[in-house]
Amino acid sequence: MPKHLKPINDDQFGHYLSGLIDGDGHFSKIGQLVIAFSSPDAFLAYYLKERLGFGTVKKVKDKNAYLLIISKVEGIIKVFYLINGKLRTELKWNQVINLIKTNKDKYHLNIDNFTMNKTTDFNNHWLAGFSDADASFQIKLIDRISRTKMEIRLNFQIDQKHETLLILIKAFLGGNIGYRKSQDTYYYGSTSFGSARNVIKYFDQFHLQSKKHLNYLIWRKAYILIQNREHLTEKGLLKMIHLKELLNKHE
Repeated sequence: MPKHLKPINDDQFGHYLSGLIDGDGHFSKIGQLVIAFSSPDAFLAYYLKERLGFGTVKKVKDKNAYLLIISKVEGIIKVFYLINGKLRTELKWNQVINLIKTNKDKYHLNIDNFTMNKTTDFNNHWLAGFSDADASFQIKLIDRISRTKMEIRLNFQIDQKHETLLILIKAFLGGNIGYRKSQDTYYYGSTSFGSARNVIKYFDQFHLQSKKHLNYLIWRKAYILIQNREHLTEKGLLKMIHLKELLNKHE
């Protein structure tokens, strides 16, 4: 594994920040950017605050969560420049456009110059930011009566209300998209070892920044164990069970 790296420049940091905002952030009507984090990822909120040079990190009362809140006009303008051309959800893009429209004297930005990323190019940190917000890594062990060996599945999963982004992610990584009628939600799953290889190829280059990076390393180790056919031995299967338990503990 290469050394864990953060986005190396403002362009890549802008892609990462856009992915995070598309997943767990929003621009409020009063001109604040608010991004939510689970308590174990509070360090990430402080990192973003330091790198942006703006913001306040607050613990959410009675919840296992923190918020990064950017209120200063200079901070919001800096974020706008970083994420311009990089957001992929219309909801978040519209929030920015509405803010600029209603606060022309404050932001001094031309809405015609603020664009979305509608390309199929994922060779940047956007998916890492989006995954830090909305993805999970899963190891599934299925013991079927009809099989002598336990079935092992590695799944990289993203849940969304709409399937638009998931279609693009599937085109990039392979895998499948499913629909949960009871929840009226869609989910992407890497499902095959071929798509798992694509997931690893991506995250080895564009690193996760939250605690999910540890989950990814555990998941990656399980993939290598399978590729080396160690899972077919009793010792290897015990390793796999241990990796699954580790992953469950980190979730």
